[in-house]
Amino acid sequence: MRPVPVRSAPVRRVPARRASALAIAGVAAVSMSLLSACGGDDGEAEATDSIAVTATDDSCEVAKKDLPAGKTTFKVSNKGSKVNEFEVLKPDGKILAERENIGPGTKVDFVVSLPAGTYKLLCSAGQTGKGPSQDITVSGQANGTGDQRLTKAAADYKTYVIAQVDDTIAKTRLFVDAVKKNDVDKAKELYAPSRVGWEAIEPVAEKFGDIDPKVDAREADLSPAEKKDWSGWHLLEKALWKDGSVKGKEEYGDRLLADLAVLKGRLPGLTLDPVNDMAAGAKELLDEVATGKVTGEEETFSHTDLVDFKANVDGARKVYELLKPVVQEKDAQLAKDLDDNFGAVETLLEKYEKGDGYVSYDKVGKDDRKKLADAVNALGEPLSKLAGAVAK
Repeated sequence: MRPVPVRSAPVRRVPARRASALAIAGVAAVSMSLLSACGGDDGEAEATDSIAVTATDDSCEVAKKDLPAGKTTFKVSNKGSKVNEFEVLKPDGKILAERENIGPGTKVDFVVSLPAGTYKLLCSAGQTGKGPSQDITVSGQANGTGDQRLTKAAADYKTYVIAQVDDTIAKTRLFVDAVKKNDVDKAKELYAPSRVGWEAIEPVAEKFGDIDPKVDAREADLSPAEKKDWSGWHLLEKALWKDGSVKGKEEYGDRLLADLAVLKGRLPGLTLDPVNDMAAGAKELLDEVATGKVTGEEETFSHTDLVDFKANVDGARKVYELLKPVVQEKDAQLAKDLDDNFGAVETLLEKYEKGDGYVSYDKVGKDDRKKLADAVNALGEPLSKLAGAVAK
């Protein structure tokens, strides 16, 4: 999620702090099931090297450190007591690929496309972005010239990402205008729509780890020392719904727009990989639903979680639709399963539509939350195989 140079920046995901919320929501077992399903099997990726990685709370052991270029399946076992995150880091500290939410006692197969070069493999117990690492060297050239359909899919996805960021900035500008006028009702109305584009492409936005903590950090995930630098949407959310006023918060609106403008400025030089960024990113979006939206803690004050939920699902669906021609050819059953399960989640969400948005999530009862979690769980299993299918 976060480049190494800014590891001290506030981070959003602290699974340990989410345990009680999961239990309160009544979906703890289902959500953990989802994370295991999403992480358990990326599918049978042909012609890939398999490398065993053993993670504990304070170690990261890699069975092989000299690898050939191309598709590699990291078989990650978490033998620690905390939820772990496995990252493949470039020499500049930026993340090439990552797999989050590897539960204690679970194993995941993580398919990554590795160009020649040197990398660090990092295991982060507690998903803090910090932890022990191992250096690896990748040499040679990947087999094949590449599927031009995947090249086009990546280009089309970049266009989609840019469009979503543009939409986010436009809607956030309207939101900030209302904040500056201390028009609480209008700002509340514009808050959730301003976040839709961001939520749809969140894994890509999080590649720029210095931006994500500035715009999307939640207060519950910050230490007392970090709270003094808190900024972004959720600070304004709290002011609107808890304090009932955003007077004096104008600078935070300007800062939010400035940070989003930095994100937009970096997109032209962004390179997206069909396996590492698209397929794996779709899985990350579903993890966002499981760990934040279904539990109801993403939007603690506004309870607009279902808007974020739909945006995450839409973003994952977009990735799948762009990769679908390749998936249908390589694994027709997987394509059918994804079609069916995306449809089931989308149909279930329709039940909660209200006007141009969704009902307040605090009005969604325990039983209904479990139904949502079950639907996400069912989608998570085939979606976890998308990277493996693309890598065949």
